[in-house]
Amino acid sequence: MKDTSAVIRIVAISGSLRRKSTNTSLLRAAKNVAPQGMEVIFYEGLASLPHFNPDLDTGEEPVHPAVAELRTLLGSADGFVISSPEYAHGVPGSLKNALDWIVSSNELSHKPIVLINASGTGGEKVNALLTDTLEIMEGVVLQEASILTPFARQKIDADGNVTDAEFVARLRASMEALAHAIGHD
Repeated sequence: MKDTSAVIRIVAISGSLRRKSTNTSLLRAAKNVAPQGMEVIFYEGLASLPHFNPDLDTGEEPVHPAVAELRTLLGSADGFVISSPEYAHGVPGSLKNALDWIVSSNELSHKPIVLINASGTGGEKVNALLTDTLEIMEGVVLQEASILTPFARQKIDADGNVTDAEFVARLRASMEALAHAIGHD
């Protein structure tokens, strides 16, 4: 059990590179309802990662600086919240690329993860695929705290703020479950 007086550090990752991404808006809303003592830090380097190549991750030479930055940030986290669209019934390539870069370094090992999905198709497929990938990497996906949000765009105003009170309450409960899983109540 962690020291409950310490700040817990959550890294938020949007699987979308869009400037006005619904997924990123949902992560901002999750940050706004995070329990006291939870710091939510956004990883914004998804687009700057090089294409994964195992030949560049042998340990013989330093990895690309963007990969090193990702690994350092994830390594400092107590848990994660990931919001991803579903593209062609799958995980967006940029998010999968980031996950591939951390397979060998294992920063997700035994850390809790909440998935929030804003896919217009329901998001079941991307959440299932992400869960499989994250669990192979020894991450702990909190299924009961994860949220599928079809038509989430209808719950967000023009400024990117979530306007649906029921959905905000669900986000708050998810973030509290994440804190609980880490050992902070």
